[in-house]
Amino acid sequence: MDGEDLLRNLRGVTEFEVVGDQPQRERPVRSPRLPPDLSGCVTQVTAGSRKIPLLKALTTTACERDCFYCPFRAGRTAMRRITFSPDDMAQGFMALHRAGVVEGLFLSSGVIRGGVTTQDSILDTGAILREKYGYRGYIHLKIMPGAERDQVQRAMELADRVSINLEAPNARRLAQIAPGKDFDGELLERLRWVTDLRRESGGRLRASSTTEFVVGPAGERDLEILSMTGVLYRQLGLARTYYSAFRPVLDTPLDNMPATDSLRQLRLYQASFLLRDYGFDLEELPFEGEGDLPQQIDPKRAWADLHLLQTPLEINSASRGELMRVPGLGAKGADRIVAARRKGRLRGLADLRAVGVVNVNRLAPYVLLDGRRPVEQPRLF
Repeated sequence: MDGEDLLRNLRGVTEFEVVGDQPQRERPVRSPRLPPDLSGCVTQVTAGSRKIPLLKALTTTACERDCFYCPFRAGRTAMRRITFSPDDMAQGFMALHRAGVVEGLFLSSGVIRGGVTTQDSILDTGAILREKYGYRGYIHLKIMPGAERDQVQRAMELADRVSINLEAPNARRLAQIAPGKDFDGELLERLRWVTDLRRESGGRLRASSTTEFVVGPAGERDLEILSMTGVLYRQLGLARTYYSAFRPVLDTPLDNMPATDSLRQLRLYQASFLLRDYGFDLEELPFEGEGDLPQQIDPKRAWADLHLLQTPLEINSASRGELMRVPGLGAKGADRIVAARRKGRLRGLADLRAVGVVNVNRLAPYVLLDGRRPVEQPRLF
């Protein structure tokens, strides 16, 4: 199979999962090397520190599972069913790679004849790419529900990243949208295996791990999702948790349910970064009512309005961790401030700009500079 044949068969079935490190910025790639109607099958994603064109593919769109929200669910007549052999998938991908169209592969699948059999097809594809074609680029392999432990280990040997979607934050919520799945036994346990195998390998298995939640259809609260997110980051060392705002799909049991507001998805991402990168605990997040984040304001600013507006933080003495809690400051900005303080005191917003802090207007209401609240001078132009 050549690359154009592969993309023609995948057209329209690869849009349902996000896989890069900056999912909000993922965009279809338009390549002059392919017909316009096929080039959208490749997505520009961020992998580590660089952006790459990635092929998102499935070994089959047939599925024996009956998840209520899923376009690939069993019995859905509106879904075009296709199946690729491992050889065809690997050959088609390599044709695209040699043509300079793609630099990485994300490979998932519907479940046919059980998770073990389906996982074998995914692993065979990865093995052909690595061992037959000598491909050394980026591979992300999906772990199937019910996959065996040695299959998870093999996936980690072949891939740079592995993932299995939890879909919901707990067993009760999952039963409302995917009643045929076992939250703990089929899904969460596989993520635990990844963590255990990585630790037991002594550094030999380095594949990172991720998961994805479908936001909205199970009626879950943000508190439930972020509670599980915190566990995944702290205890299992996941690289990312993804949040997919629910979109109703024709000919599914939830096709009359309203779509989830994309703003909710954004707030979940912002809050998850506070848990993963900014030292926040779950209890510090600004939940409202029954356990949802405020929609009108990002969670970091909501926290700062409660804790820093009346008692601003002194820039010249705050710790790096304290600085990172100020709106407008991240790791790079905090590091620049800490480095600049070794040379002298910072006395105004101009000093912060001079050391490379960009969002000084955002941070101004929450800080002191040499004991005084900063005043932003209006600019003439």
